[in-house]
Amino acid sequence: MQTPWGDISVCDAHIHFFSQRFFQLLAAQKPGLTFSQLETTLRWVMPPPDPKELANDWVRELDRAGVTAAALIASLPGDEESVAAAVAAHPSRFRGFFMANPSAPDAVLNASGHISSGRLHVPCLFPAMHQYSLHDPRVIELLAVCAGRPASTVFVHCGVLSVGVRGKLGLPSLFDMRYSNPIDLHALALRFPSIRFIVPHFGAGYFREALMLADLCPNVYLDTSSSNSWMRYEGLSLAQVFERALKAAGPQRLLFGTDSSFFPRGWNQAVFQAQCEAMQAAGVDAEAAAAILGGNFTRLFG
Repeated sequence: MQTPWGDISVCDAHIHFFSQRFFQLLAAQKPGLTFSQLETTLRWVMPPPDPKELANDWVRELDRAGVTAAALIASLPGDEESVAAAVAAHPSRFRGFFMANPSAPDAVLNASGHISSGRLHVPCLFPAMHQYSLHDPRVIELLAVCAGRPASTVFVHCGVLSVGVRGKLGLPSLFDMRYSNPIDLHALALRFPSIRFIVPHFGAGYFREALMLADLCPNVYLDTSSSNSWMRYEGLSLAQVFERALKAAGPQRLLFGTDSSFFPRGWNQAVFQAQCEAMQAAGVDAEAAAAILGGNFTRLFG
């Protein structure tokens, strides 16, 4: 893709794969809401029944934008097979991320099975959403399984958690921010040095804590995705966020992402442009830009 630094292979480390199964699971959470009502309520294009068709839509969208590869996130427990089907259809373009709730029955067994399939690569922990502590023994058990596999990566959402589609549908978001602090990941990152941990959105409001974590733990990566609206709590510009993140983690541990999710918007070009402008303002050179925008993703996921 043509960028301010020239032609760079761009990979997006954070795309939500909103499959038909995902919307069915959402609709089931609100009595009286049917799948057929979602398109009218959301004013989005509903995905086709076959997740492979949605995967094809995303391939065309990424081709249009010039994006080389992307991580697809199964955004509700129970939708793992949709992302697995997308990865199976386009293994050179997608890496499969999936929600893992360690407090759920058979969570460790299910996560192990998904990873063993070769179609899903990264379990995603959302402690505030599922209301558990990262110090819970069940989390440690899941991480031990991941650590037993080469080149394991685990995604851990910290900070402010807001799921826009839930708000649009009038669904409650009973999240618990007591479990959102990146510092809770510190002891785990030290205990499992072979696991690469990704903290999205620069810590989403716990920026200082995310920087401390990344500074102390060389196996912690930060993803840059979303509008990063949490900056209003800090009084920072996006350029200042990049400057500080680069000092703490360096360009080799920042992963570009957009947080794209639905159609017709598709891939969020505006987020990409804003981040490029911020990196330019922060003095990022061509080598560092190439690492952040795609090289680090390729190094982690092949």
